[in-house]
Amino acid sequence: MPRYTAAELAAARSLVVPDVLPGPDDPPLRVLFCGINPGLVTALTGHHFGRPGNRFWPALHGAGFTPRLLAPAEQDELRALGLGITNVVARATARAAELTDDELRAGGARLRELVARVKPRWLAVAGVGAYRTAFDRPKAQVGPQVDRLGDTRIWVLPNPSGLNAHWQLPALVEEFRRLREAAGDTAEAGPGGTGQSRSCTSGSGGSSVPSRASRSAHSSSSSST
Repeated sequence: MPRYTAAELAAARSLVVPDVLPGPDDPPLRVLFCGINPGLVTALTGHHFGRPGNRFWPALHGAGFTPRLLAPAEQDELRALGLGITNVVARATARAAELTDDELRAGGARLRELVARVKPRWLAVAGVGAYRTAFDRPKAQVGPQVDRLGDTRIWVLPNPSGLNAHWQLPALVEEFRRLREAAGDTAEAGPGGTGQSRSCTSGSGGSSVPSRASRSAHSSSSSST
């Protein structure tokens, strides 16, 4: 990965990263993944979840959403899989903590409009703290939500940033896989998988992964995508 200068990173704050959304020849949108906001590396490259150390792409593949591990630069391949990417807030920052509550609430309103237009089966917000503020749900936890946006169901995922140490990759993969199974996709297997649906309830079967509830409080907007 190239090393960016301080001036380049500062200039990235004014850049906008386009959403990854299906075109007219793509299949219907099954899951629209939603980051908190672009990080500076993402803004410079135009590739979502592009900062080294972000676990989004490994978790996506490990959960069986993609047949192979995609690089951030291959994000457009998600369209053919019925997947898309957007952000709660478009403004790029070094850390999501730089965002104001007003920005997050405005982002929630924008998401409602976007979902009404593109009609995904699921909206998956990667960051429980951002979701709580954007949608005024202060007690929300990681996992499926009761609320819907029209016919679109909502799933809150942990923030996959490498700075979110409370969620390690195996636990992220588990949560992403729970979403994949809920979205009805069992055609593609992750590493070592068979493509068959299976229960992924946290803590079941003697798993060493700590419970999701114990980590939800830590899966807030610790960093940008």
